Amino acid sequence: MMSDEVKEVKEELPKKEKKKIEKLNEEIERLKAESNYWKNEYYRAYADTKNLRTNLEKDFKEAMKYRSEGFIEELLPILDSFHMALSNEPDDPKLKNYLTGFQYVYRNLVSVLENEGVSEIVPEIGKKFDPNIMEAVDTIETEEANIVHKIYGNGYKLHNRIIRPAKVQVSVLKKDENQETASCDA
Repeated sequence: MMSDEVKEVKEELPKKEKKKIEKLNEEIERLKAESNYWKNEYYRAYADTKNLRTNLEKDFKEAMKYRSEGFIEELLPILDSFHMALSNEPDDPKLKNYLTGFQYVYRNLVSVLENEGVSEIVPEIGKKFDPNIMEAVDTIETEEANIVHKIYGNGYKLHNRIIRPAKVQVSVLKKDENQETASCDA
């Protein structure tokens, strides 16, 4: 019913007025489209800002988790020195007292590092070589390949990130003498 009234009013209006109304209606449609465009732009910018904030918070947490990595790398030679010093059992009773003190300091240092998320990677002799946590610094020929034969140094990781891999000697398959002479003849 309302549309009939509008039609009647439009028919009664002069041509100039009809053009003005059409122009105004076009302007209203244009402004509505522009309004929708800017509303979409606002929501897109809001979503981008929210995603950026989430990513920054994640990066900050990650940075805080691994903030001490460089410092811990500097401490590793000290831990190695403790391992070397504590692996020798002195005969002198005075030196045994010093060793007890070193053990106490070492345990405290390890405890502090563990509280920060540091864990020691201790490979076992006779187990399979794992290149994810170990570094082969030497090889030995045996009947079975990729077995740890000697440990040169323990590795360390901070949470789930390797700071230093364990340094080990790994077995490789023995070469047959027939294979060696055949390869030399070729």
